[in-house]
Amino acid sequence: MLKSSLKVLQRLTGIGKEIGITLLYKISKHPFLLRNLAEILKDNITSQESRKLVAGILRNIAIDGNTRQDIGHIQLIITRLKQTFLNEENPMIANADHLSQKAAGQALAMLTTESAQNCLIVLQEPDFIKKLKHMILIHDGKYIYVAASLLRNLCLHSRHELRELDLKELSHILREVLEKIIDVEGVELEIIIGLSSLICKTIPEDFTQELEGGQIKRRFVKRLVDVLNANTEPSANCPGIRRVILEQVINMMESNYRYADCFNEFRMREALLVVEQTLSHAENYKFFLGDAGFMEYNTPISALVVRAKELMCCN
Repeated sequence: MLKSSLKVLQRLTGIGKEIGITLLYKISKHPFLLRNLAEILKDNITSQESRKLVAGILRNIAIDGNTRQDIGHIQLIITRLKQTFLNEENPMIANADHLSQKAAGQALAMLTTESAQNCLIVLQEPDFIKKLKHMILIHDGKYIYVAASLLRNLCLHSRHELRELDLKELSHILREVLEKIIDVEGVELEIIIGLSSLICKTIPEDFTQELEGGQIKRRFVKRLVDVLNANTEPSANCPGIRRVILEQVINMMESNYRYADCFNEFRMREALLVVEQTLSHAENYKFFLGDAGFMEYNTPISALVVRAKELMCCN
């Protein structure tokens, strides 16, 4: 009975379109919803399937900013999601429920989006950055991009709270992140460039050292230009690909003006002109539920184009 009810609730909170958005808001405002979901997570006899469904519901309703903050105030929910994602509840079980782990990670990634408060709560977990690092470095691919999304949010909203040890952990994954940008496509590429951009902003000297020392600077820059040229309009599954590339380009040139020469060599200026001529309002939103955009960026993509062009000209 519980599992069936949770399945229905998860479907209702992920419908999309106008009716789905109305349902999402009505469900998320139910006065007992979060308490009941917390109780399900608290119960140690709750099945892995039910935990996965709860995580999916939390991920869906956390697209609303007020609900995201309300969930963050319930310590039990964050704690249980972290335990599931990190597999700390059953660490001796080698073949834990990977779907439950992934769903918990996705919920945490949504909860830490545009929420400094929730990022600080998540960082209370001892060695959390180190644990995310291990997930990214493991090559089975199950949690790499979930961990990367979560790590990006932590760098974006809690950069000044990261300890020296945390910064070292970031530097340890740089090579892996840069190599993946060369190889992956689609949503995964958008996620990993987003992380790379924030690492560049957080530890710029380490970023430059890895890019130069690893002798992949030219391949990396060419890849950014090629992807920008290949995405002349946003797709439904990764509408933010051009935005994260622009942020990467800006962060690189702001940290080291010499990158402008390399970008010029691979005709970045021409690529920026194409972006400027094909801007879409869809690129100003983080997420879409059906055809409705959620979480509008504070900085429109047009402003990023202007800033990138300024840096190219000035340098």
